[in-house]
Formats: sequence, C-alpha cells, structure tokens
Amino acid sequence: MAPPRTPGKIGGITPAQARRESGKARRARTGEILARLRQEYPDSRCSLNFESPLQLLVATVLAAQCTDERVNQATPVLFRRCPTARDYAEIPIAELEELVRTTGFYRNKARAVQNLGRTLMAAHGGDVPSTMDELKALPGVGRKTANVVLGNAFGLNEGIVVDTHVQRLSRRLGLTEQTDPEKIERDLLPLVPQEDWTLWSHLLIDHGRKVCKARKPDCPVCLVADLCPSAEV
Repeated sequence: MAPPRTPGKIGGITPAQARRESGKARRARTGEILARLRQEYPDSRCSLNFESPLQLLVATVLAAQCTDERVNQATPVLFRRCPTARDYAEIPIAELEELVRTTGFYRNKARAVQNLGRTLMAAHGGDVPSTMDELKALPGVGRKTANVVLGNAFGLNEGIVVDTHVQRLSRRLGLTEQTDPEKIERDLLPLVPQEDWTLWSHLLIDHGRKVCKARKPDCPVCLVADLCPSAEV
C-alpha cells in the first residue's frame, strides 16, 4: 500500500510551458509522473483475467466497446468451453455467439474469435505468435491488441497500449497533442523508459478510472496535478 501523500500544488505547469518544454524536460516530467503513479498504484496490472496468451488475445478482442469487468464475467465459461484455438475454430457459431452475447456486438465478435482460431490453426499450429508483425497479421488484430498481448502475456515491451484512458490522460498531461492512438503512442515512446511501456498504460488506466475521469477529473486530490497543464482547482 502506498504511503500517505499530500497532493501536489495545482497548476504547477501551464499549457504554454508544456508546449514549449524541451524533449529532455518532458522526459523528466514524464519520469516523475511515472514514479508517483507507480507508488500510488503498486499493484497496477492488466484488468482482463487470463491464464494464457490465447485467453488474453480472445479477451482483448471481446473488450472492444465493452468494459473489462463485463468481459471477465463472460470469459470463465468461454475459456472452459474453448481451451484451444481448435475449439474456437470448430465450435458452432451460434453457440459461440451465446457465450459472448453479454459483451455486446456478439455476432461480430463471435465471427472475429472464430476467424482467429482458424487462422491460428492454419498459420501457427494453434499457438499465439509472439511478434508484432505476426500478431498484426491475424484477422481483427491491430497494434493496440498486439501490444496488450505482447506486454502482458509474453512480457515483451514492444509498444504502449493507447486505450481511451491513456489517450485522455496523455493529452491532459501535455505529453501529446495528437488524437490518433498510433500517433499518441509515437509521442509517448521516447518519453517513457522501454522497460515501463506496458506498466505505463496500466498506471494511466488506473489513474483515469479513479481520479482523472472523462467527465469530471478530480484535480484537487490528484498526485500529479503540479505536473499537469490541464489541472484545475
């Protein structure tokens, strides 16, 4: 558990100062943000439940436009029914649809998961590959999903996952002005030490859910308010 702390001074850096800061200064500010968030959320981790790369890959596909909590409610039965890629490839589509129905857009997701299973069987012997290019070549898998699997299932820091929380907080913190996730990732990569790329996303997600919420960020209690050009009293 993190020790008690006093929130930083509100408004320690202005938007203009953030835009003008050098790369070195921005890396230093990012490093301090990382250090504080790491102390505040010492158990930060992927919020999707999984025990294998295949389970995480499927869970990440199901998490599109759905909360991780709801996905975690659906996957125990799904994972028992489909422990291998072959099971996903061969399960009747109607049965698969019922298993993923509660995650929303269940027909599209069932087809996506089945196509994944078939491709994994045909191209990788049923195993989930562990390289960015091979993962992105799978149907329905983009860079974000590949980063999730590589960082959390394989322990490989190949990139930074940019979900809605990471996108929102990165812009509020003045670390990027981009809106496209891949462009945001390119701005973040030189700022965050590579060994912390996966952790960085988890920390921002935790902070976004608890404090820096989309509609009403709780700036007065934010531990990085003095490092944030968007902070308001």
